[in-house]
Amino acid sequence: MSEAFSDANTVQLEIFPSRLLKPETAQSLLNEIAEIEGIIRLFIHGPRLPQTVPYGPATGVPVQHPGNKVIEVAGQAIELAVYVGGIRMEVLDADVKEQVRDACDRVLPVSFEFREGNFIPRMQTVSDYAKRGPDADPIMIGMTDPKGKLSKHPICILKPEQDE
Repeated sequence: MSEAFSDANTVQLEIFPSRLLKPETAQSLLNEIAEIEGIIRLFIHGPRLPQTVPYGPATGVPVQHPGNKVIEVAGQAIELAVYVGGIRMEVLDADVKEQVRDACDRVLPVSFEFREGNFIPRMQTVSDYAKRGPDADPIMIGMTDPKGKLSKHPICILKPEQDE
């Protein structure tokens, strides 16, 4: 297991806006957060956006939903599969926590809850094991969507480590 993830000094945060975020607002917030040094991992969650009509006479027809957009975060295009209802992250220390809070205050047009707690599993779960096997990358622990298929909704790594 990586040293950063076995360290109990990391802080886990949840940003929970009082409303679902529009893609433009989510893009602005994620870009602000992406510029902060000291964020180990982050994921967004919320209700799934339908991609196709599931039943009825229009079964299989693509849904024209205003939330189905491609946003650009840290120079990388990301197709939103959910309405952003919350953001969970793991950061190095309390200083980074305050920088994230300041970014939320600047960008979010609605009130929000800013919580500290345990939101991302620190040990491999059954879903992680089923998706990635026993030798999974420690950064991916807890980042598995049990209902999702990785080929459809990949995990985006915004700041890949430079191999030198």
